[in-house]
Amino acid sequence: MNENLQPSRRQFLKVGGAAIAMIPVLVISGKAMAAKNAAMRTSMKYQDKPNGDKDCANCMQFVPGKTAKDLGGCKIFAGDTEISPKGYCVAWVAKPK
Repeated sequence: MNENLQPSRRQFLKVGGAAIAMIPVLVISGKAMAAKNAAMRTSMKYQDKPNGDKDCANCMQFVPGKTAKDLGGCKIFAGDTEISPKGYCVAWVAKPK
């Protein structure tokens, strides 16, 4: 009866192999889901163009990308990594000078 409770080497390798094979799938799906927060964009009336001199690049909520022209994030749009520095939404707040 104790033989059934001890995992065999074959079972261990099967489970371990399946777990390792799932890692790239989880990483890819996680990045795809985290790209845009459509519900927040709609509720905050986000647009990819500025509203006069108000744009994301000079907003206190904006989290810049690697360079000034790269897409960034927003403290309000959780998980959204595709915010344009030239975008605008109703949550815009000027950066302190």
